[in-house]
Amino acid sequence: MRAAIVAAFALSAAAAVSASEMSIAGESIASMTSLPKTEPAATQPAVVFAAPRETAQPLESDHAAGSSSTSDSDFSATSLAALVDAQGAPEELDGDMQCLAGAVYFESKGESLEGQLAVARVIINRAKSGRFADSLCGVIYQPSQFSFVRRGSMPPIRIESRSWRQAVAIAQIAMNDSWDSRAEGALFFHARRVSPGWGKTKLASIDNHIFYR
Repeated sequence: MRAAIVAAFALSAAAAVSASEMSIAGESIASMTSLPKTEPAATQPAVVFAAPRETAQPLESDHAAGSSSTSDSDFSATSLAALVDAQGAPEELDGDMQCLAGAVYFESKGESLEGQLAVARVIINRAKSGRFADSLCGVIYQPSQFSFVRRGSMPPIRIESRSWRQAVAIAQIAMNDSWDSRAEGALFFHARRVSPGWGKTKLASIDNHIFYR
């Protein structure tokens, strides 16, 4: 009788160990199958921005002949309009370029490209002259210089407009000195409707502005 009890106890213990091992294995299997499936990371395409084309202003002889020469590396612009069209959209504008384009936009929007370029060149000439602020933003925000500046800031700009894109292109051309202005060397200008009597050397009259050295 005692032997039968011992045998029964041994069988019960063996069954308990087997059940425990099965439980641990089940937890291991469950933990393995519950891991999330990982997929290789997708490669995102790089954002590509248009770059300005290399351009060259034709010589006077080219203007007279009404033609332009081209090479493998350069694009010879036959007009300022062609040069504007060749400018690529910048990734972003830095502070000075933003200021310069803004001044072109507000001071000469709707005027000819030559008129817009002359305005841009005046601002650049001032920054280099030593007689005004030494940055483009400093020149533009200097008190009592540009009427569109109110309380130290510019009005909002419609950056989706054609006028803004054109102003940015003109600012790029002026900064790169890619096209000669008809008012080259000018430091001052005023609207035709006023006569300040400055006594300065007049360089050119373009659209609504008169430019002086």
